[in-house]
Amino acid sequence: MTASTSFVPKRVSATLAQKQGSNVIDDDFQKMETTTSSFVPKRVSATLAQKQGSNVIDDDFQKMETTTVDTIRCLSMDGVQKANSGHPGTPMAMAPVAYAIWAKFLRFDPTDPIWPNRDRFVLSFGHASMLLYSTMHLAGVKSVSSDYQVGDRESVSMDDLKSFRQLHSRCAGHPEYRWTSGVETTTGPLGNGLATSVGMAIASKWLAATYNKPGYELFDFDTYSMCGDGCMQEGVASEAASLAGHLKLDNLIWVYDNNKITIEGNTDWSFTEDVATRFVSYGWNTVRVTDANDLDRLRHAFQTAKDEKNRPTLIVVDSHIAWGSPNKQDTHGAHGAPIGEEEIKATKKFYGLPPDKTFHVPDGVYDHFRNQMQTNGTKRAQEWKVMFDEYKSEFPDLAEQLSLMQDRKMPMGWEAKLPTYPANKKGMASRISNGKIMQAVAEACPYFLGGSADLAPSTKTRLEDASYGDFMPPQTGWGSYAGRNFHFGVREHAMGAIMNGMTLCKVRAFGSGFFVFSDYMKPVIRLSALMEIPTCWIFTHDSIGVGEDGPTHQPIEHLAMLRSIPGLVTFRPGDANENVEAWKWAMNEHHRPSAFVLSRQDIPTLDRTVYGSAEGTQKGAYVLKCACPKGNPDVVLMASGSEIPLIVEAYDILVSRGVKPRIVSMPSTDLFEWQDQEYKDSVIPPSIRARVAVEFAGEFGWWKYVGLDGEFVGMTSFGESAPLKHLMEHFNFTPERIADAAERSIAKCK
Repeated sequence: MTASTSFVPKRVSATLAQKQGSNVIDDDFQKMETTTSSFVPKRVSATLAQKQGSNVIDDDFQKMETTTVDTIRCLSMDGVQKANSGHPGTPMAMAPVAYAIWAKFLRFDPTDPIWPNRDRFVLSFGHASMLLYSTMHLAGVKSVSSDYQVGDRESVSMDDLKSFRQLHSRCAGHPEYRWTSGVETTTGPLGNGLATSVGMAIASKWLAATYNKPGYELFDFDTYSMCGDGCMQEGVASEAASLAGHLKLDNLIWVYDNNKITIEGNTDWSFTEDVATRFVSYGWNTVRVTDANDLDRLRHAFQTAKDEKNRPTLIVVDSHIAWGSPNKQDTHGAHGAPIGEEEIKATKKFYGLPPDKTFHVPDGVYDHFRNQMQTNGTKRAQEWKVMFDEYKSEFPDLAEQLSLMQDRKMPMGWEAKLPTYPANKKGMASRISNGKIMQAVAEACPYFLGGSADLAPSTKTRLEDASYGDFMPPQTGWGSYAGRNFHFGVREHAMGAIMNGMTLCKVRAFGSGFFVFSDYMKPVIRLSALMEIPTCWIFTHDSIGVGEDGPTHQPIEHLAMLRSIPGLVTFRPGDANENVEAWKWAMNEHHRPSAFVLSRQDIPTLDRTVYGSAEGTQKGAYVLKCACPKGNPDVVLMASGSEIPLIVEAYDILVSRGVKPRIVSMPSTDLFEWQDQEYKDSVIPPSIRARVAVEFAGEFGWWKYVGLDGEFVGMTSFGESAPLKHLMEHFNFTPERIADAAERSIAKCK
């Protein structure tokens, strides 16, 4: 095929696609492989829609469909232009696809956008956010409060559209969960929306397998996600697609906008793979629509996806970026900037809409769109609520679990199932105590589930009761969709996004891995904090304590990374009882994610008749012991996690030298910072400037607590490969060194 400046659709090899059972929605598919296509506007034909049972009944309805699609386009152009910022090209191209999903297939009730069995819609290419905002505005989606109450205000009003990308606008530059009701997940980093949608599809399967009963199909929701070339290039999407195919998630539909344009120019410069064939190899059903404006073929494609019972579906849609724009269509100039007022007028003229009107919704558009959504969504939601009332009578315990889940609450009295650990000089690694605690959490909370990135034997996070089982396609014989143990494979980034998707569906999801591999997961951990959802991140092998695996596996800077994320609560428990208290806090929390950072090596379990109560963990830091009864010590020693035993021994050394120390456990700097100043001063008195902090990690963040006269005993380099005992000697992590540092700090303050 020769190069052309006009749009050149790329096709799947028909032979391989047919052999793999792919669906190609184009009678002229093979002919198109050798044909370049310039812009030929195509409008709806009623014929196929009638054959498919669509509600297209007359010419007026067809015209209103076209007008509604073009209204989405124009609202999107106007919003970007007014903001003088944003991406108009994709909304102009993909408006027919959004319309087809929302008006024809999406089981979504705009008057109750948190109805549990609603279909989910994810805009993975979040830079095209005006497409979603314009669609939600026409749908009349209602707002929801932080305590899950549906209000009367529209989630996206016309004024909100006009304030796109402005301070405090509900129409942020990228879709923001919790900020704009109807946005199912925050999308910005490309590919993450796709991976998160896999978590939503998984949640639907798990909820159905766990709670559906004969005559009560409470859960069967589908998940739709729209994406572009950028999403397809990101590794996280490939990881997630591979797992989705393996799990046979036939309730998952991805729509790929194949417009061949990126920010830099044509995709031929960097991305020439055959995407559809790649997805066939993942075990997906693949469908192609060669004209994004052909509503008939779009409906056929989505119905094909709905009818698929064994595979997720990828629908490849060939489109023209900035469709209808005389000078911007098929150019990267429409990718990340307004197309200009004069170009907008010319485009509106082509659409047949008033060129001089901005933010204009023609008569009949609202009713046309909302009436269809009422049939597909509102009516279904009402029927579901009637069914759930009957379900409550027949299955009250299961119904109570679902009600608690929707409010992100734990079962009453759940903490009573948690263990308390007696003093033990040997103790246990915090990954071991954590695994034991998780068994108690799982017993208390039936909707607590998760897994690891192929590391459960090391992270100790498998839920062990045989009744919990493994989440697998039933036909594999390895488990069922009701399983509570997940096998994410070596896919850390996708695992994290999938965990977020599950959490967004209100189950309590956890995922685990080695702490050093949190590098792969930073984007999704950050997104969990940004969305304010209580995902549980579990990381073991937290320091040079990893030992022989060496510096590639020994985290140094990672604690500072986690602690720097606003809203994420990081716990590094100093013994088994601190670990219990951390879980109490995490599972009772509704809106903040938690990270558990756990040791490979044993940590003594402290005698709480001698040392402060582990309940102080829930305040982030607390006094373990103080040699000065009046609370005016000579020096304050601070540590977290496996370094607590070092400051306990240093305490005794200092006392023998005539020094009056205080030792402070700081399992969570995040929680400590949220305490009032009076409490913080009671733990670390501002008048005591002699301070020492100890941690098998970098010093970043600790100087806030040790001050100018304090000292930090930690890592200033990467680790080395050796048994832990030798590493402790090599890096001089000894109680004597800490005691010496304390005396130096005291001397500085005199």
